[in-house]
Amino acid sequence: MRFNIPTLLTLFRVILIPFFVLAFYLPFQWASFACALIFLVAAVTDWFDGFLARRWNQSTRFGAFLDPVADKVMVAIAMVLVAEHYHTWWVTLPAATMIAREIIISALREWMAELGKRNSVAVSWIGKVKTTAQMTALVWMLWRPNEWVEWAGIGLFLIAAVLTLWSMLQYLNAARGDLLEQ
Repeated sequence: MRFNIPTLLTLFRVILIPFFVLAFYLPFQWASFACALIFLVAAVTDWFDGFLARRWNQSTRFGAFLDPVADKVMVAIAMVLVAEHYHTWWVTLPAATMIAREIIISALREWMAELGKRNSVAVSWIGKVKTTAQMTALVWMLWRPNEWVEWAGIGLFLIAAVLTLWSMLQYLNAARGDLLEQ
């Protein structure tokens, strides 16, 4: 296997995960900023590695496998950490909803791919808006520089949860015929 810059960026994101968790638990005033910064770097490299892979025509099977895994693991861990920090239903329930949606849609995409219909559950614009809202909310909720940013993050997190449900229903509707087939 040949490594290229997009694949190395994805591997870099995987390597960031333990440092991200460690930064969350550090007992220093700057720890929440460091944690949010690591998450932000991971989010930017997630966008950047996909852009470069397409632009330079450097998509690989390994990269196509690892990229969504690295993304989903980092985001799921971030949601668990913010749910632990806030320790309240209005953060935990949206986090659980978003994690469950990722599992459901990943399983749906895998199943549709087995049927040769992967394109019918391709990423939609609502999924991209959801991801942007989710990532921004998580950065703000991890950083917590003041109450305004914190509450804005929670509000955006709730919006991301609604968008999550909406996009999940779109994907399930797109696959409805295959799901309900006898």
